[in-house]
Amino acid sequence: MLITKTHYDVPTKLDPNGRPIRIFVIAPHVPGYPNAKFPGVVCFSEIYQVTGPVERFAGQIASQGYVVACPSTYHEFEGPEPIPYDVEGTDRGNKYKIEKELAAYDEDATLAIDLLCSLKNCNGRIASTGMCLGGHLAFRAAFDRRVLASVCFFATDIHSATLGKGKNDNSLARVRNGELTGHGELVMIFGKQDTHVPREGRDLIRKTLEDANVTASFLEVQAQHAFIRDEASKGRWDAALTRSIFSFMMEVFERRIGRDLGERVDDGSKIEHVC
Repeated sequence: MLITKTHYDVPTKLDPNGRPIRIFVIAPHVPGYPNAKFPGVVCFSEIYQVTGPVERFAGQIASQGYVVACPSTYHEFEGPEPIPYDVEGTDRGNKYKIEKELAAYDEDATLAIDLLCSLKNCNGRIASTGMCLGGHLAFRAAFDRRVLASVCFFATDIHSATLGKGKNDNSLARVRNGELTGHGELVMIFGKQDTHVPREGRDLIRKTLEDANVTASFLEVQAQHAFIRDEASKGRWDAALTRSIFSFMMEVFERRIGRDLGERVDDGSKIEHVC
């Protein structure tokens, strides 16, 4: 499908400077069908805000028939422009990551979901995705009952509970409290050579999700951190693997938000053990 790009500056309550958050929206465009409605996806970025790779990733999702909202994460500190992938930009993004309040991250997610639900071309069926910092934010977005599926790429800081000011987030604690049990579907994707989330961290996340009986898939692939970034990946981009994993993500979105199946009804049936 063809796609269009625009943005909205949305007022926030928790920004200490009173600045709005800019949310970029990339949407399908079907000529001759001005009243078409599509599911929505919130796409959270890395520590570099909405860069070229993030916009292209979101555009690919939109072209499959989804309205995609990309929030500018660091509106408390600077404008919505991309932060460079160089050393200074990396240091700046990591600095902001632990200066921003955890509640402000959650407010951004809520505002992005609210925006999607308010758009006339969105039908209100919402999913989330993101990479790196954005993977963690997509994970937290799943706590919103409106989010029916979340696909999280190499999500950082979940295992160490170090997101936000004070480096003391409650993401896994909320899972243990049952906030994802019986709701939606979660997909966690990690590279086995990811130095940001070691094996022990991945094992902790997987065990916590399984112990809480969360509907989740856990994919570990032969890749490093940031393997889907098609620019300035520092030698880590794997285009073939990215294409494969993207197809996996779209299957989840198609099944979970691409059609309305109504409320799930548990008929008590058991899976039969057969060969």
